[in-house]
Amino acid sequence: MLDSLGDDVPPSAQPLGTVGSSPHRLGPVPGAPSVSWAPPSIRLRVMARNPTATKEKLLDAFDTLLDEHGTAGATLDAVAAKAGVSKGGLLYHFGSKAALIDGSLERLDQLVGEDIEAMKAAGKRLHYYYLETSAEVGTPLDRSLIAAGCLALENEEAKAALRRTREAWFNLLNDHLGDADLAMTIQLIGDGMYFNQNFGLSQDEALDHVKRVLTRLGL
Repeated sequence: MLDSLGDDVPPSAQPLGTVGSSPHRLGPVPGAPSVSWAPPSIRLRVMARNPTATKEKLLDAFDTLLDEHGTAGATLDAVAAKAGVSKGGLLYHFGSKAALIDGSLERLDQLVGEDIEAMKAAGKRLHYYYLETSAEVGTPLDRSLIAAGCLALENEEAKAALRRTREAWFNLLNDHLGDADLAMTIQLIGDGMYFNQNFGLSQDEALDHVKRVLTRLGL
């Protein structure tokens, strides 16, 4: 119901959103008046009760369009249509394409932070966890990285976000292994595994080969 709202919301009443978790969609309240005919001020208050689910859906649509059609195809109209949200609803959460880009990159930073914590939780197997997850495709982090890669072709902030990501992974591997050369080697092996998996070239035993070499090195 809420996705159809906001077509007549004035630009001055369209604050930018932030990235967060995705609570359930706000359902109709028995006995409550329909929001569809309510004035804009009432609609804004109702939409604000459940902003994160719609924002996540819009960011998902934006990232998907970047992957499928590049930055030129990820227009505001296309994002709204892909997400099943009205143009006014999109502008309520993201007032411009620049705001969508910022939201996408903020979500990448969030997902990378979660991945870093998962690596730390792996303890002594930290470098194995990194390699095991490097070949994963289609995950939220993978989709976010692909979107940032598309943006980085013409956006310096996206380039910086990808650089931060690479540095965060390298620094953690280096701290864990105590050897910068080895940390870089592990990271590059992970890149190769991702490349093979992403292009359908990976062999099932590829990771086993890598693990056997690491075992011989005492890792």
